[in-house]
Amino acid sequence: MTKIAVVAFGGNALLRGNEEGTIEQQEKHTLNTCRKIISLIRKGYELIITHGNGPQVGNILLRNEAGYNQFKIPKMPLDICVADSQGGIGYMIDRQMRNALNQTELKKNVVAIITEVLVDINDPAFNNPTKPIGPYYLKEEADLLAKTNNWIFKEDPRKRGWRKVVASPKPVDVMNYQVVKDLVEKGHIVIAAGGGGIPVYFNEEKKYLEAIEAVIDKDLASALLARLINADRFYIITDVPKVYINFHKHDQKALDNLTVEEAEFYYNKGEFPAGSMGPKILAAIDFVKNTGKEAIITNEEDLENENPGTLITL
Repeated sequence: MTKIAVVAFGGNALLRGNEEGTIEQQEKHTLNTCRKIISLIRKGYELIITHGNGPQVGNILLRNEAGYNQFKIPKMPLDICVADSQGGIGYMIDRQMRNALNQTELKKNVVAIITEVLVDINDPAFNNPTKPIGPYYLKEEADLLAKTNNWIFKEDPRKRGWRKVVASPKPVDVMNYQVVKDLVEKGHIVIAAGGGGIPVYFNEEKKYLEAIEAVIDKDLASALLARLINADRFYIITDVPKVYINFHKHDQKALDNLTVEEAEFYYNKGEFPAGSMGPKILAAIDFVKNTGKEAIITNEEDLENENPGTLITL
C-alpha cells in the first residue's frame, strides 16, 4: 500500500535570511534539502513537496515597481506574481530533486504543478488585511499610494518603513488535488501549493472563477492538501530541530512529543508567535485533528534521523 508524506519546505530550505538571494545560493540550499528528504523515500514514502515564496515573490513585486517606474512596463497583479514564483521555485526544486536522485540508485519522475487554492470571499480576513507584501515606503509615499490605488499600508514593527498589507484568508479547497493524488500514488514526486497557492474565489453570480489580492499561509494550505489527498504523514521543515517552549530564554525547552491538546494549550499561552512557529503549529493541529495521523516539525538536517523533530499526535 502506498504511503504518502507531504513535506512543507520552509523559507530556510531555499534561502537564508542573511544572504543576497542569488540563484546560485538558492539552488545550493534546495539541492541540500532535496538530498535530505530522499531519506523519506527510503523509509517507503511517496512525496508531495510544498514550499514558501516570501522572498521570491517580494523580489517579483520589486521588479514590478522598477519596470513600471523606469520603462512603463504594466504591473502584474499579485495572483500573477504568485504564479510566477510557483513556476520559478517549482522548476528549481524539480531540477535539484532530479540532481539529488541522480546521485542515488532511486528512479523517480518529478513534476511541478501550478496550484490555485479556493478561498471564501466572505472570509473575515478580507476586512482586516495583515500580511505585508512588497517594498518599504516612506509614510508620505505610502499615503499617496493608498489614496491613488485604494491600498492599505501598515508600519513595519521594526520601523523600517510602511508596507502594503493584504488579507490572509483561510484556504477552503485545493484545486486539482485529485490530480496531485493520482500522480503521487503512481510513484511520482509532486511539487504543489507553492506559496500557499494562488488565491481564487468562485463568483456565484457570474459562475466564474476569479483571482483576488491575498496571500494564503503556506503551512495551512499544505495541511489542507495533506488532508485532501489522505497523506500518512505531514512534515513541516523549518530552521530549528524541534518545537520549543520559552524559546530564546534561559529556560527554553525542546519538545520531543506534543499532543494536539498540549499544542493548543501552549499556542493559547503565546508560546508560538504568529510570525514564527505559530502557523506551523496551527497547520500541524489542523492535519492531526482532521485525520488522526501524525505531523512532524523539524529541520532538514534531522530528517535522516530515526525520530526527527517534534512529533504531534492526537
